[in-house]
Amino acid sequence: MGRKVTVAACSLNQWALDFEGNSERILRSIEIAKVHGAKYRLGPELEICGYGCGDHFFESDTLLHSFQVLRNLLESPITQDIICDVGMPIMHHNTRYNCRVLFLNRKILLIRPKMIMANSGNYREMRWFSPWNQLRQVEEYFLPRMIQEITGQDSVPFGFCVLSTKDTCIGSEICAELWNPSSPHIQMGLDGVEIFTNSSASHHELRKADQRINLIKSATTKSGGIYLYANQRGCDGDRVYYDGCSMVAINGDIVAQGAQFSLNDLEVTTATLDLEDVRSYRGELYQSHMPSEPRLCHRIKVDFSLSSGDDVYLPTQQPIKWHFHTPEEEISLGPACWLWDYLRRSGQAGFLLPLSGGVDSSSTACIVHSMCVLLCQAVEDGNSSVLEDVRRVVGDDSYLPQQPKELCGRIFTTCYMGSENSSEDTCSRARDLARQIGSTHMNINIDMAVKGILGIFSVVTGRWPQFRVNGGSLRENLALQNVQARVRMVLAYLFAQLSLWARGKPGGLLVLGSSNVDESLTGYFTKYDCSSADINPIGGISKTDLKSFLLYCIEKFQLTALRHILAAPPTAELEPLTDGQVSQTDEADMGMTYSELSVIGRLRKISKCGPFSMFCKLIHMWKDALSPTEVAQKVKHFFRMYSVNRHKMTTVTPSYHADSYSPDDNRYDIRPFLYNTRWTWQFRCIDKQVTQMTTDPLKQ
Repeated sequence: MGRKVTVAACSLNQWALDFEGNSERILRSIEIAKVHGAKYRLGPELEICGYGCGDHFFESDTLLHSFQVLRNLLESPITQDIICDVGMPIMHHNTRYNCRVLFLNRKILLIRPKMIMANSGNYREMRWFSPWNQLRQVEEYFLPRMIQEITGQDSVPFGFCVLSTKDTCIGSEICAELWNPSSPHIQMGLDGVEIFTNSSASHHELRKADQRINLIKSATTKSGGIYLYANQRGCDGDRVYYDGCSMVAINGDIVAQGAQFSLNDLEVTTATLDLEDVRSYRGELYQSHMPSEPRLCHRIKVDFSLSSGDDVYLPTQQPIKWHFHTPEEEISLGPACWLWDYLRRSGQAGFLLPLSGGVDSSSTACIVHSMCVLLCQAVEDGNSSVLEDVRRVVGDDSYLPQQPKELCGRIFTTCYMGSENSSEDTCSRARDLARQIGSTHMNINIDMAVKGILGIFSVVTGRWPQFRVNGGSLRENLALQNVQARVRMVLAYLFAQLSLWARGKPGGLLVLGSSNVDESLTGYFTKYDCSSADINPIGGISKTDLKSFLLYCIEKFQLTALRHILAAPPTAELEPLTDGQVSQTDEADMGMTYSELSVIGRLRKISKCGPFSMFCKLIHMWKDALSPTEVAQKVKHFFRMYSVNRHKMTTVTPSYHADSYSPDDNRYDIRPFLYNTRWTWQFRCIDKQVTQMTTDPLKQ
């Protein structure tokens, strides 16, 4: 009958500026799509050069090499007899655009520039690209000579246009356009477009996946149609992890789903669907809702069909129920995949982690263990590229990982850096966890190094600083804590560089950090201490979520040592012990609990609250626990800590972005690092409001 179409959405683990690898993955995905009978192949956003090129988009080399890859794709016999939809940057009239290039049988059909840019949070597309503002307008784009030689075309359509095949009509959206209230699919659907495509570079955030799915389901519920979504996957060289989830939907139902987290470099999600289902769905829907003056899209006609003449017996995909990961599963999988991409692409031989026996460093250790579980499973499933990468990392061409614990011992080194202020409890907790996950564990005493540094200071100044409990001042107390913390950073890098050398093995280790998002927010860490590392898999995750994650690890991986770690109060162990027991705790030092910090952090970033508006919200949220005066004290204390320590965020270790209230100074949370820490005007407004509430009971 000629009405059933097979389409393919591809998740590729692209790497910024890796034109060779990116090109190979694109061709392999097209080949797989054709094997499954697809006539239309969609890839992720800017897949040719990689989405995360940053200021390399300014370079003419990036444009040149992208066209060179496009030429190779056009020439390849693999790309014949299938409409290929690929992403790359293009300069038109001396303006750079983020584009989709659609081609078939060595001919470019159209170039579709992005119209609505992603320009908030982690995204800065307006820095490199301009939006195409000429709605439903098409211009001529004159092709580079290298492309003309292949296609025989001098120019091709460039602009907001749709593709009209012999059997259907296809229109493109690009990433953020789906999230916009004036999404192009609305007008395209009213103009008869039946298949919508969306090429995306959407990053992972905890609890975000359902938003993406709901938007796609809503798009096709409102106007009917087939929606094809292709998202990038993996770490392409930055702080975010693109989490796949390629999918196909029709008339409000998801019918095909790709994995959210995976070690596979590419995944092709295909679906066979009946165009008559779209037409039947719209028949009644549009009868009473068709606008009086629909705005027509420019159509590019192509002599090609997505369907075949005899498809009566071809089965179509049926609706499926989407499986959502729990936040604990997301922490276990997302950062683990991100770490593996970073490790295998960095050329290093493994990780080194200062393991303190607390929740944070234990969470990082568990994520590495989860990575090893995923690697062993991938090898067992026959993933030859993963096995090749593992062998290269461990430096053994014949190595075959058998168990996660054994693999962990090869690529993961942990060290407990104790001092005279450390307790036996934390030492044993670190040792027990290391034994259960299988890491190569070391016990390092830092007292000699600390005393050596203080000795230098004493020789120069003639003074020897003391802890507060021994009669020292607050300045002395803080300086003595910082010396210990910074010595640990120096030793971590020393052992990362030379511990494999000492064992007669090649390579070096990447140092992992373990400060969580709440500590970064308040600056509750020493600048250039153990939080200063190469990368940090938990820097965007709250303490509350990390505790839940460790509970999950106890059951999932049988890591029973975590029970004692969770039961212990969080402590930096930088001040002297009292009768052999810890006298310093994190929450006492910070002046608030981690759960309170999580609420404040979300109000500051997500709700965009300054001191006064935060106070106004918290007096209602915390009314059963705190008085207005106590709330005011908490808010003032937080903003003092935050502003005094904001400078630390300028040097914080690159962290996995996992939460929408991250204070990452690199590009997500752009703020000053020199504040007036007195906040005189703002705090005066709070005080005035507290006074009114305490003198007028009706306002409480």
